[in-house]
Parts: sequence; C-alpha cells; structure tokens
Amino acid sequence: MQAYAAWGEAVQDHLALGLSMAQAMNRLTASLSHESASAHSGLPRFIPGDALPPDLPYEVFIHQQRAVPTRDNWHDGFNALCWLRLPVLKWHFNRLQAEVISREGIRAQRGPVRDAITVFDENGLLLQAPDALWQAIAQRQWQRAFVDLRSAWAQCRWVIVGHALLDHLRRPFKGITAHVLRWPTDWGTEETTLAHGMASQLSAEVLARKPFTPLPVMGMPGWMLGQDEADFFADHTVFRPARRDPGLTQGA
Repeated sequence: MQAYAAWGEAVQDHLALGLSMAQAMNRLTASLSHESASAHSGLPRFIPGDALPPDLPYEVFIHQQRAVPTRDNWHDGFNALCWLRLPVLKWHFNRLQAEVISREGIRAQRGPVRDAITVFDENGLLLQAPDALWQAIAQRQWQRAFVDLRSAWAQCRWVIVGHALLDHLRRPFKGITAHVLRWPTDWGTEETTLAHGMASQLSAEVLARKPFTPLPVMGMPGWMLGQDEADFFADHTVFRPARRDPGLTQGA
C-alpha cells in the first residue's frame, strides 16, 4: 500500500498543476524510470481516454500501441498505478485478452478467460500467508482466519492488483471483497519475481477455471475500526460461509 500511496500523492501534485491524469501518469513514469531503469522497464505510455478509436477494442489498442487510454478519474488513475507496479503481469493479461478477441471478436459475453481476467484486474490481490491461515481463508472459516489466527497475519505479505479495489479503499466499507491468488512462500518477497511467476502460471486454461478465493479485506487486522466488537465477524452478508455441497445430504 505504501508504494501506491506515495505514487498517488505524486500524481495528485501533478493534477493540482492542471495536468490531465494521463499526463500526470507519464510524469510519474518518467521519474520512476529515471530512478531505476531496470526495475521499471516495459512500462506503457498513458494517453487521454478519448484517444481510443471508437472501432477498436480497448485491450487490442493497448496491445498494438503499447499505450493505455486513461480518463480523468481515479478509477483509471489506479489502473495506471497498477500498470506501473506490475507491468509484467498486466502485459500478460493484456496479451491473453487480445488473443481471445482476435479469435472470437467482441461478443455480448466476454467468455471465461476474459471474464476471469477482468475480475482479477478489477479486484485482485496476491497474498502470501502461512498454510493454516490460507486454509482457513480458502475454506471461508472467517472466525478462524481473522480471530483465532489473527497473529499469523503478521507473517503475511500482499500486493493489490485490482484497480477497482484500490478505488474502493478511498472510501472504505465493510463489504469490500478481493479475489485472491496465493503467493507461494518459496518465491520470496520480490515483486518482480512474483509478477513473472504469476504470469508463467496463469495460462488461459487456468484462468478459465477462475482459480480465485474471495477475501473480505476489511477483516484483515487494522483495515477497519470495530473489528474487536463481538458481532463484527458474525455479519454473514460480508463474512459468508462456504456453500454446502448440494450433493451431500444429512447423514451421508
């Protein structure tokens, strides 16, 4: 979160000077590239949102032009920040999107691959967590994950991938839910390694299965006030239990 916060403050300063969101992001890109050309290689250009030709799909345009249309709002601004933080992963998703569109065209329904990419691109989070905590999350055992194993969160590391998730966090509410993929502990903590590893694993076939785990992020320690109240995690409209297998019957 610290990287996003610092970059966001820099962008806000540029916006205060009268720059567009695209111009502000290009200023930030230039400063990052100047600081570390190797760490920030492969970054796209950002152009005004209305520069996107009306007859060309957004993802195809990015793939062809290496430029991201960016409107003057923070939803698009956070998308740009995600491009700057995880360009390898974003380019991977963009390539897969462009390939599907090339084969199938634009349809009323995105299809399983494009739908999965969109879900993760909007609300994705990568989480490195101890086995017991991850199992509790995967099984939607929220009392165990957020209360019984609360101390285990100190061993976690996470990176937000979803730009809509970042946008929601500007005005937090209890029901914010991320779609999570596990960050293997044996990959270490370097984000560049993480991005390359995820890109190598998230093939179209894997994504089509929507391999995400829901996580109500406001249950994470320190993310929201009121977590110490007795009924905070009893709210099943947010902390929903796992669905029962309809094929199982009592006594089976």
